Amino acid sequence: MARRTLPILKNLTHRSTPGPFLPKPDPNTRSVTYMPRPGDGAPRPVTLIPGDGIGPLVTNAVEQVMEAMHAPVYFERYDVHGDLKRVPPEVIESIRKNKVCLKGGLKTPVGGGVSSLNVQLRKELDLYASLVNCFNLPGLPTRHENVDIVVIRENTEGEYSGLEHEVVPGVVESLKFCSERIAKYAFEYAYLNNRKKVTAVHKANIMKLADGLFLESCREIATKYPSIKYNEIIVDNCCMQLVSKPEQFDVMVTPNLYGNLVANTAAGIAGGTGVMPGGNVGADHAVFEQGASAGNVGNEKLWEQKKANPVALLLSSAMMLRHLQFPSFADRLETAVKRVISEGKYRTKDLGGVSTTQEVVDAVIANLD
Repeated sequence: MARRTLPILKNLTHRSTPGPFLPKPDPNTRSVTYMPRPGDGAPRPVTLIPGDGIGPLVTNAVEQVMEAMHAPVYFERYDVHGDLKRVPPEVIESIRKNKVCLKGGLKTPVGGGVSSLNVQLRKELDLYASLVNCFNLPGLPTRHENVDIVVIRENTEGEYSGLEHEVVPGVVESLKFCSERIAKYAFEYAYLNNRKKVTAVHKANIMKLADGLFLESCREIATKYPSIKYNEIIVDNCCMQLVSKPEQFDVMVTPNLYGNLVANTAAGIAGGTGVMPGGNVGADHAVFEQGASAGNVGNEKLWEQKKANPVALLLSSAMMLRHLQFPSFADRLETAVKRVISEGKYRTKDLGGVSTTQEVVDAVIANLD
């Protein structure tokens, strides 16, 4: 059974005993204390893959902020690039050992038979669930308000493996297993994060076998969570509804290909791919990265100008800190990033500003509590 790895604990802080320079606490309030298990405060190793293009810029931004916060993590760095044929074995071994990885984008060559290292990582580590959180950031103008969508997509099967019909006996059962576990993950996430609705995105009117099994699994799991509303939507209509009334969606669960399209669309609606966090999780491992496709992984101009947007990966690293059960550090980081966005003084070009990556990083560090 998959570990519950994504944001569960929030706003859990420890208040120090009042001293001569601290105000006395309000007697009408009660503190909420996060009680770690013995040893939970020990620094945790995290595999770091800077990646291609802007990747080294934004991963370095995370390193600087983590150091400024004195966060209890340290990084094991590996230089991996998208033009390699395989992910080096020592990188896989590091992630297996550390259980957690933070990565920049890896460029995937188009055509030529070169497989994506991103897909290789997901398959090798069985990172079956991809999660992208698309939400409005205060102070960042967008066409729609009240957008807070979590897109959870199956990450290892479907179009990425070429399985749609029963090529050999047992293939359909394999697809059903994957559908069941992604549906269960979506409902468990919704339940643990006080979400109210799960929407299954499908194309079962055409893909009757594979998507039919996906819906069957979602319906079965939905019966075990009566407090969460469940509905279904065909992917064509879903895209139209997203761009016209995105606030109607809460948690969305999808097969592999649709989820990639839906997540990028939702990210564009909520403020752009440069500010949307995400991660890929399995039963034993997690890889955190920018939530939606950057489209600028190999943008040499951004790298030369040092003007890549680090916000998405900073927010993804906050998700990572919660995964590692360091909730107060995650809250500090998220709060600082949101303050910088809200103030509007330091923004990169994709958000309508002219700031460099380093200027944004310095502003985030200055806003750390």
